[in-house]
Amino acid sequence: MVFKRLLGSLGVGGPTVDTVLDPGAVLPGGTLSGEVRLAGGSASVDIDHITLELVARVEAEHEDGESEGSVVFERFTVGGGFRLGEGEQRAVRFEVPLPWETPVTELYGQPLGIVLGVRTELAVTGARDKGDLDPLAVRPLPVQEAVLEALGQLGFGFRSADLEYGRIGGTGQQLPFYQEIELTPAPQYAHGAGEFELTFLAHPGGMEVVVEADKRGGFLGGGHDALGRFTVSHDVAGVDWNTLVDGWFRQLLQSRSVYAEPHHGSRPGMGMGTAVAAGAAGLAVGVVGGLVAAEVVDEVGDFFEGDDEED
Repeated sequence: MVFKRLLGSLGVGGPTVDTVLDPGAVLPGGTLSGEVRLAGGSASVDIDHITLELVARVEAEHEDGESEGSVVFERFTVGGGFRLGEGEQRAVRFEVPLPWETPVTELYGQPLGIVLGVRTELAVTGARDKGDLDPLAVRPLPVQEAVLEALGQLGFGFRSADLEYGRIGGTGQQLPFYQEIELTPAPQYAHGAGEFELTFLAHPGGMEVVVEADKRGGFLGGGHDALGRFTVSHDVAGVDWNTLVDGWFRQLLQSRSVYAEPHHGSRPGMGMGTAVAAGAAGLAVGVVGGLVAAEVVDEVGDFFEGDDEED
């Protein structure tokens, strides 16, 4: 998708900029590529720098409730230091690495409700303009897909996905927010928890899987949350993944760890398991089926239309 915008801060006759991402969804930790296309205006100008910003729509919990806003979680300077002539056409090619913790926005082409964008900032002779946002599509890593496929086969349902501002204690989290996938429990776990929340924290050596259970209270005690952290490898071959994930959830429900306070902006860490991930099949119906695509389209549109006013 190409977005065009006149650089109003430079006045009538200034240059225009189009940012074009290469087709297809990208992977966390992978390469984002494309080109920035510049068209000179009615006079020559000096291009100081061309910067790409990765932007996410996140939620923040606070004492007065919850709010939403955009967060820049990475910046890349991809060009600059040249003169753009009057009416000159120039394309600046770029290839930049995505953070390993970049949230997943889709699964098998189905949107999950996560809103990410790439914004281009052009600095010309001391003036700056942030331009428009290009939606960014991110598909899961093989290990993430393996976990999600296993959840679908085990009978979990997809409830929602969002980005929460804050940090999860006891983990190697790098970004100032984390992705949270809310799941309805499969029948075999429904007696122990009303819902589960899942977070992936990928890194070059593997991935941490953080699972939170909203545990049901018994006859003599109230409910509470339990949190588990498990470590997986990027090697997805040769393991019964369904059995492994099932073990995680059964271990979590048997845990005695109690956290009286919900994670307002942060989540504490607890026990760790180590495993090697392997693939399965069949998530599209089990997890993605709970999402209404039209609502996601509206949310993305609202974000990109209103973002300039917020910044």
